[in-house]
Amino acid sequence: MLSGMEWYWWLLIIIILVVIIPLKVKWVKWWSRRQQEKQNNRRGKWGDEDD
Repeated sequence: MLSGMEWYWWLLIIIILVVIIPLKVKWVKWWSRRQQEKQNNRRGKWGDEDD
């Protein structure tokens, strides 16, 4: 097989990727939303709003 690995190792790697990639996408979206909320909350607190 490819790189000398058995088929079940490739299956395991594919299953792990199928689970991890959507979780990472979800986490990145959550993180960017959180950063945006932090930035919006910071603006206007000390009078540094842009007119």
